[in-house]
Amino acid sequence: MGLEEEIEDLREEIANTPYNKATEAHIGRLKAKLAEKKEKLENQSSAGGGHGYAVEKHGDATVALVGFPSVGKSTLINALTNADSEVGSYEFTTLDVNPGMLQYRGANIQILDVPGLIEGAAGGRGGGKEVLSVVRTADLVVFMLSVFEIEQYDRLREELYNTNIRLDTEPPNINIRKTHKDGLGVTMSDEVSLDEETVKQVLREYGYVNAKVTIPHDLTIDELVDAVMDNREYLPSMVSVNKADLIDKSYLPTVKEELRERDLDPDDVVFISAQEGLGLDGLKERLWEELGVIRIYMDKPGRGVDYEEPLILFEGDTVGDACEKLGGEFDERFKFARVTGESAKHDDQQVGKGHELADEDVLRIVARK
Repeated sequence: MGLEEEIEDLREEIANTPYNKATEAHIGRLKAKLAEKKEKLENQSSAGGGHGYAVEKHGDATVALVGFPSVGKSTLINALTNADSEVGSYEFTTLDVNPGMLQYRGANIQILDVPGLIEGAAGGRGGGKEVLSVVRTADLVVFMLSVFEIEQYDRLREELYNTNIRLDTEPPNINIRKTHKDGLGVTMSDEVSLDEETVKQVLREYGYVNAKVTIPHDLTIDELVDAVMDNREYLPSMVSVNKADLIDKSYLPTVKEELRERDLDPDDVVFISAQEGLGLDGLKERLWEELGVIRIYMDKPGRGVDYEEPLILFEGDTVGDACEKLGGEFDERFKFARVTGESAKHDDQQVGKGHELADEDVLRIVARK
C-alpha cells in the first residue's frame, strides 16, 4: 500500500471514529500518524523535482494574494504595483508567481500574484504544493474572493491548512524537554481538557520515550500535533472581495450573510473592483494595518532627520532590531540611542537596544568610536 492510500485510510478511520473520552487517545494517535505520513509524502514529492516557484523576497514586507483562478488577482496586482501580470478572461492565466512592488507610505511591499489555487492543491494538483510553498514565505495572506463565490473561502482555507499553514492564531505554548530516563512526564494546567494518556500517545508516535512535557493552556488534539511537529507556519490573513461593482444593491445583504456564516465581519472585509480601480485606497490602508509596519525616521549626524526614506520595521521591533537591519557598524559599535516620538517618555530620551519603537519615531544611534 502506498503512502497516499495509507493517508486516505487514516482519514477515513478518523472520520468514522466517534470522538469521546474513551476514543480520544486513539484519535490522537491516528492524527499523529496522519501528520507524519503527510509530511513523508510531501518530502518525497519535493525530492522528485518538478517545476517550482522560487520567488526571492524583496522589499520591506511580502503579501501573498491567494484565490481561485480568474478571481482577478492579476488585474489587482497590476493596479497596485509595477508588475506586468498577464490578464485574461480564461482560467489559469497566471502560470508563474509574479511579484510586484507596492510603494506606500515610504515602504516597499512585495505582492505575489500566486497562480490560482484549485481544490486538492495541498495534495499536489495544479502545481499546488509549489504554489503553497510560496505562500508560506509571506508576511500576510490576502484571500481574494469573487463577490459571487464567497464559498471559495472555505476551500482556500482548507488547502492552506492541509499544507501546514495556520492562519490568525498563535503557536501552541507547549514545552517539551527530552530526558534520559523516567519515561514521559506530563504536567498540565487545570484548564487542559485533553487526557494525559492522549498526550503521551501523540508523543510516542513521534518517537518520544523519555521527556518532560508542560502544557499551560487548553488545546485540541490537532493543536497538540502541530506543536509536536514544529513545522507549521503561522500567518495573519485578511479578505478582499472583488467585482463589487457588478452586484446589485439588493444582493449585498446576501453577500454579507455569506460572510457572517464564515465568521467574517463584513465591515472587516475590503470590497473592491480591481477592474475599475474602486476601493484600492482602502485596501492599501488595510494591508498596512495588517502587516503591522512602522516607519522610523533616522536622525543622521550632520544631515538631520531623513523623512524621505524611513527605516521600515514591524510593530514590537526594538532599537536592536533597527541596528540589525541597518547592519554593519550600527550593530557592532552601538553605544546608546536617542528617541523622540510616541515610544519616548520625552524628546531625545536615551535608550538601549531593548527599547520598543513606535510608528514615526525619530531615532539617532550613538556609536562607539
